[in-house]
Amino acid sequence: MTASEQMRKMLDELMGTSRDGDGGKNTLPFTDTRVCRSYLLNCCPHEVLANTRMDMGMCSRVHDPALRADYEKASTERDYFYDVDALDHLERFFRDCDRRMEGAKKRLAETQEELTEDLAEKGNKVLEFNEQIGITLAEAEKLGEEGKVEESLKLMEKVEELRKLKQEADSVFRSSMPPSSYQQQKLRVCEVCSAYLGIHDNDRRLADHFGGKLHMGFVFLREKYAALQKMVKDRRAERCNSDRRNNDRSYHDYRSSSNYTSRDRDSRRSRSRSRDRRSIDGRRRDRGSRFYDESRSSSHRSRCSRSRSNDRNRGSRRSNEERSRSRDYKSRKHE
Repeated sequence: MTASEQMRKMLDELMGTSRDGDGGKNTLPFTDTRVCRSYLLNCCPHEVLANTRMDMGMCSRVHDPALRADYEKASTERDYFYDVDALDHLERFFRDCDRRMEGAKKRLAETQEELTEDLAEKGNKVLEFNEQIGITLAEAEKLGEEGKVEESLKLMEKVEELRKLKQEADSVFRSSMPPSSYQQQKLRVCEVCSAYLGIHDNDRRLADHFGGKLHMGFVFLREKYAALQKMVKDRRAERCNSDRRNNDRSYHDYRSSSNYTSRDRDSRRSRSRSRDRRSIDGRRRDRGSRFYDESRSSSHRSRCSRSRSNDRNRGSRRSNEERSRSRDYKSRKHE
């Protein structure tokens, strides 16, 4: 990762998606279902165990430091119950880990020589001292790197005491076994990360294991898992009640918007019906006026035709009377 990418990541972790002043327009909101809820709580196994022997690859959900910063800011004002989702994720993860651990123990039991109960107890005691030495030595080295010299020296004194106890337990275990059997490597499965530990491992290898990224990642995840179990014990019912209230509120808002929409739709329908009614009345009036005009024009035409026929009749009668008078006049003149 380059220096610019590291600076960009640090700014995202500090300021969230709005660090550029655009309000996170080009990113998903942290409430999106595609965002990893375990990552928002800093306990996604895909991120914690990256670049280790148990690297799980890329997570199928979105990991973004800016979204984590947004969630940490928003969670102070509202409870999103993402710890319930993170607990479910870790439960599935550790269920698979425990299944692999049982398989590793079964393979060891099949390949290693069967020991009596007394010998197995003595060998486990040596392995327990090995584990304590490795954990204490890794913690002392960590304190030394942080500059806490006095605390580191106290832990180193504790390491020396554990080494003496281990030598005593190892001598007891060696004296109880045949030399040929003791030379065989006795392995044990780590109860935290399911790695193999040997009874003859030196302190350096034990410190590398217990201070390594794989083991420390599992320690962190198991501690987070235990804390979530205590925290989420009574929160599932709270989440159900919260979801029910949110659903009721959403349904109420939906009903309100539906009622408003239905009222608006009814008003539009009533306006459209009134417009249709007015248009129908207008068409009726137009048809009535046209019929009235047509009837008036037809009656006018009939009156005009009757007047013209009457005029023709009167003219014909007048001409007949004139012809009859002219004939009478001519006849009287000849007499």
